[in-house]
Amino acid sequence: MLSVLGYGSKLCDGLKRREFLRVGGLSLFGGLTLPRLLWAAERGRQRPPGRAKSVILFNLLGGPSHLDMFDMKPLAPAEIRGEFRPIATSLTGLRICEHLPSTTRLMHKACLIRTISHTYDSHDPLAIMTGFTGGNPQLPAQPSDPPDIGAVCQYLGIGPRNMPGAVCLPCYPGWGQGGYRRGGPYGGYLGSQYDPLFSLCNPTFAREPRTRDYDPVMPLGEPAVPGLANNPEITVDRFAGRRSLLRQLDDVFAESRRTTAIGRLDRFQQRAFAILTSSKTRDAFDLSKEPERVRDRYGRNLFGASMLVARRLVEAGVPFISVHQEIFRHYGHAYDMHENNFGMLKDVNLPLLDQVYPALIEDLEQRGLLDSTLVIVMGEMGRTPRVNGRAGRDHWPQCGFSLLTGGGTKPGTVYGASDPHGAFPVNHLVRPADLVATVYHLLGINPHLTVNDRVGRPIPIAHGGEPLHGVLA
Repeated sequence: MLSVLGYGSKLCDGLKRREFLRVGGLSLFGGLTLPRLLWAAERGRQRPPGRAKSVILFNLLGGPSHLDMFDMKPLAPAEIRGEFRPIATSLTGLRICEHLPSTTRLMHKACLIRTISHTYDSHDPLAIMTGFTGGNPQLPAQPSDPPDIGAVCQYLGIGPRNMPGAVCLPCYPGWGQGGYRRGGPYGGYLGSQYDPLFSLCNPTFAREPRTRDYDPVMPLGEPAVPGLANNPEITVDRFAGRRSLLRQLDDVFAESRRTTAIGRLDRFQQRAFAILTSSKTRDAFDLSKEPERVRDRYGRNLFGASMLVARRLVEAGVPFISVHQEIFRHYGHAYDMHENNFGMLKDVNLPLLDQVYPALIEDLEQRGLLDSTLVIVMGEMGRTPRVNGRAGRDHWPQCGFSLLTGGGTKPGTVYGASDPHGAFPVNHLVRPADLVATVYHLLGINPHLTVNDRVGRPIPIAHGGEPLHGVLA
C-alpha cells in the first residue's frame, strides 16, 4: 500500500500519518503539492482532444522473441529462423507466426512496428512506459525514476473525477517474484500520489511445474480492486477515522481558505474521497456482470480476466491501463526464455496472446470503442537472433516489436524493417522515447511538456522522443 505523508508520527486520533488515505491502494495527496494539483487541474481541462481517450498496454514481460512472432526470417539459417514457420495474414504481404492464427485475421486493422531499439537491458517496463533508457537496469522501482504515461495522465487530471487515471493489472510488475517492484508504472519523481491503482490477485494453479523456470503453469483467478472487502485490516471504524483525517486537514488550512487557491483544494479532496468510496471502480472489476460466452472468449485465466477488466475500465473512462503478463508458478518472466523458447511459446504464451488480443480488439470494435482506444502489445526487449544450445534465445534490446491497434494509429501498416537476421533495424529505428511520444500525441498530450524532477530540473515527459507520424492515421 502507498502512503501520503510518509511519516510515522501520530495524529490526535491515534492514527499514524503514514496510514493517511491508504485505503484502496491509491495515494492521492502525497506531499500536498498544491501548485501542481491546481496546475494539473487546469491542464486537464485545457488539454486538446486526442484521437485516443484510453490506452491499454499488454506488457509481455521478459522480452518476447520478435523472430518467432512478428518478424520471422524464414530464409535465414536454421539457428536463426528457429522452429516455427510464417503464415499469411489479412494484410497482403505480411506473414507472422503459425501459432497466432486468430491474430492473423486482424493484422489489416493493426500497425506493426518492427524496429524498437535501445540499450536498456532490464526486465522491467520502465523504458517502454516512460521513454527513459538511462539509469541502472535491474534496480527496483526508485522515487527518482521518471513518471510513466499513466502517472502523467493523473498529474494532468485526465479522466473522470470519480475514477483513477491509471490502473495496473493484475498486480505490480515483480509481484510474481516475491514482491520485487520492477520499475515502470509509478509516479516516480512526481510523487507516489500519481501511482496507478494496483489491483490485487491471488492466483491458483492446476499443477506444479516439472522444472522451476521453463515449464510455465497458467495462473487462474481474477484481479480484484483494493478496498474494504479485500483488506481485512481496515474496519469500517478505521475507514471512518481516515475520513476524519480529511476533516482535520480542513481544520489545518481553515485560516488559509480565504484565498481562492487554497479554497480550490476542496475539489481535489472531494475527488480523492469519491475515488476511494465510489462503486464505479468496483463495478469495473465485477466480471459476474459479463455473459459466460464473453468470459470464455477472453479465457478463464488471470490474464484473460485482466484484459476483460481492462475493457470495462475503458468503458468507465480510465485513460491508461496496463496489464503485465508475468505470474506463472515458480516463474516470474513470462517471455524470458533462455531455455525451451519454442515449447513455452507454442504451448502457453502464443495461445494466450492469440486468445486475449483478438478478444479485446473485436470486443472494443463491436462496442464502438476501438477508434478511441489504443491497444499496445509488446515487451521490454526482443531476443537474440541466434538460438542458444538450450533451445532458447537470450536478451536482445537492440531490436524488437510493438503491435499498435486502434486509437488513431494507421491500420494495415508495417513500420520499419530489420536486417536479414533480425539483429538490427535497417530503417525507421524507433526508440522507446519515440513510442511514448506517439502515445502522448494520440492522447492529446504534448510530448515535449516538462515536469520537474526531484531537484527541480524540467524534464520532458517523453524524454526527447518525437511522435511517429508514419504510424498515425
